[in-house]
Amino acid sequence: MQEIKYIIVGLGNPGRKHVYTRHNAGFLALDYSSQRYDFKINNLKFRAYCGRYNDALFIKPQTYMNNSGESVAAAARFYKIAPENILAISDDISLPVGKIRIKARGSDGGQKGLRSMINILGTDEFPRIKIGVGEKPHPDFELSRWVLSNFTKPEQKIIFDVLADAHDCVDMFIHGLTLDKLQNKYN
Repeated sequence: MQEIKYIIVGLGNPGRKHVYTRHNAGFLALDYSSQRYDFKINNLKFRAYCGRYNDALFIKPQTYMNNSGESVAAAARFYKIAPENILAISDDISLPVGKIRIKARGSDGGQKGLRSMINILGTDEFPRIKIGVGEKPHPDFELSRWVLSNFTKPEQKIIFDVLADAHDCVDMFIHGLTLDKLQNKYN
């Protein structure tokens, strides 16, 4: 069996009530990839559901969003994975629904799962795919209520299409395409 060279982490919250929420865009992306690659993400390890495709470990932390870094760091230590080989997929409220942005590094942008990863890994030097889930409908709308809301019917079609793009990014990443080429294609 090949050694693990990459970790692909989808950020989200565990539990049935969160499955199709905006905050679970990362989990949805991993579910999409697992279907395309035909493997399961169902092995519980590192306080995350894990699945393996070739030399990539796909993980869905079960710690809730704010503590996602705990699972990622445990897997990275175990497999000795450098931050530049950890690809995080998260929701982003500053992007319109269905827009993706690829970043090589950077701040958490207010996303608490990314914040947890940065704090626990001790670096922001890991690539990420941000999936746009849209802004709050009104400035006074409570942020947690917004990110824990489900996508509308019209948004579901848009999100499904962008999950295919996110999968293509994951595929290119684990097959060695450089981040600048990914950014040129998708940003």
